[in-house]
Amino acid sequence: MTAAATPLLQVNGLKVSYGHIEAVKGIDFELHEGQITTLVGANGAGKSTTLLALSGLTKKAAGSVRFAGEDIGALAPHKIVSRGVVQVAEGRATLTTLTVRENLELGAYTRKDRGSRARDLDYVYSLFPRLKERADGLAGNLSGGEQQMLAIGRALMAKPRLLLLDEPSMGLAPIIVQDIFRTLREINKAGLTIFLVEQNVRQALKIADRGYVLETGKIVMADSGRALLGNPKVQDAYLGG
Repeated sequence: MTAAATPLLQVNGLKVSYGHIEAVKGIDFELHEGQITTLVGANGAGKSTTLLALSGLTKKAAGSVRFAGEDIGALAPHKIVSRGVVQVAEGRATLTTLTVRENLELGAYTRKDRGSRARDLDYVYSLFPRLKERADGLAGNLSGGEQQMLAIGRALMAKPRLLLLDEPSMGLAPIIVQDIFRTLREINKAGLTIFLVEQNVRQALKIADRGYVLETGKIVMADSGRALLGNPKVQDAYLGG
């Protein structure tokens, strides 16, 4: 897919610190509309912290974050969501005492047009038929894979322009991981821009238009997903040679 001339999201000099520990050390990267971009690296590299900073859930120490030409770096999280940047948190964070349908409807809480919300609910059910089957059941009774589907579906109900995903494959059986990544490709083909943070480097790079490799808070490589997948350094460090 051809990249747009102007990035949809542009990050410059992003730093995030926890006390005296600098978790993200002045990184630069950009996301282009209609693409899947992935940020990969070992556990503790700073991947999730980067996403939290983009969402406004963690305060950045320095740097700028521009989305669709607007500086969103100082906005509150709900304002960032209203701009069209929506995150699927690590660990799913479904509301277990609510039904599947209620969880999905909560994703659209900022939207007033009931007709479009109903159409998007049908769209989510078409992506994840299992959620439709379990719509009136409690989210807490879903399997891990179903809860991940629910978390993605709930984010889609917010009508994002950019979807941020934090470790969607974590703790899931390989066959479920394949299903999740297949769905991500499908929603991307429908036009949604995706930024994927993922420890499953092989799966992430397979579907990515572009990838960045993060090591101890610094971006050390950037290239197309295909090129990084074939890079000997990436293979040695993350793909078992």
